Amino acid sequence: MAKKRIATLSATGNTFLHYRSEIACGTGMRCILLEQMAYDAANVEAAHVAAPPNRQRVANQFAPAVGENRRTIWSQSVTGRSVAHGIAVVSRVNKSVSREKNFEFDPDIFLTTAGVGRKILTVSKKQGIYTQGDAADAVFYIQSGKISLTVVSAVGKEATIGMLSEGSFFGEGSLAGQPLRMGSAMAMTDCQLLRIGKKVMTNTLRREHSFSDMFMACLLARNIRYEEDLVDHLFNSSEKRLARILLLMARFGKEGVPETMVPKLSQETLAEMVGTTRSRVSFFMNRFRKSGFIEYAGGLEGGLQVHSSLLNVVLQD
Repeated sequence: MAKKRIATLSATGNTFLHYRSEIACGTGMRCILLEQMAYDAANVEAAHVAAPPNRQRVANQFAPAVGENRRTIWSQSVTGRSVAHGIAVVSRVNKSVSREKNFEFDPDIFLTTAGVGRKILTVSKKQGIYTQGDAADAVFYIQSGKISLTVVSAVGKEATIGMLSEGSFFGEGSLAGQPLRMGSAMAMTDCQLLRIGKKVMTNTLRREHSFSDMFMACLLARNIRYEEDLVDHLFNSSEKRLARILLLMARFGKEGVPETMVPKLSQETLAEMVGTTRSRVSFFMNRFRKSGFIEYAGGLEGGLQVHSSLLNVVLQD
């Protein structure tokens, strides 16, 4: 922490040394810390009865330390008692900043509140979050809701490459040097997101190990999911792949209570995710419904209810 000497105060012939330092607090704010480096009890006691020789100079030197309080402290004639009062105020400032220095970073608070470089966004269902080709200047965290990630080929063919829910990061390609978005993100349900600027995200990952560990665990979990998707695509039938995707969307096998109701998806989207045709998806969905594995909710916005019995399709030989 860099220190800069700002004042040498003389009272009753003795010397008071003060240093001004700038520190970076965990909240991201810049704090000013005034540290009294050397004084003895006799000097402070003497200041009560003898005013310093140059009152205005002492006032100007102490005022930056007490901030807004200087208007009341130094509004009266500067006496020795005022100097002692000023030292007491500086002591309180030091204690307050000391608590800031002991501030412990909490990833949960960081990801649920707005701040410098962080903004909470409310996104409606089917609303785009970013589009392929946009500037990659931020990372997003899902506080609530579900989103889909899609990619469009050069010939205009669209593919859904992932669906993410609460507690997931996306858009992290910006941290790997991608200047533009390689795909698009859209809200599948009403969502609340935290947008974290690229610079803030990078600095926080470097500085806060608890946050970088959490972020790394999320990325590894998604990488494992992609590997499982690849194995599933290579070795399992389209019926099993469809059943697995529906179970994953309902969060079966994840921590917490499964969400048996999943957002409504078109059969074309499911076909893209499974890697088969729409007619095959329609055939298997009808089979699942007749077997009691799934149920359709009514209405235009009705979702799909997935029962745990659908696991039998995935587990069968």
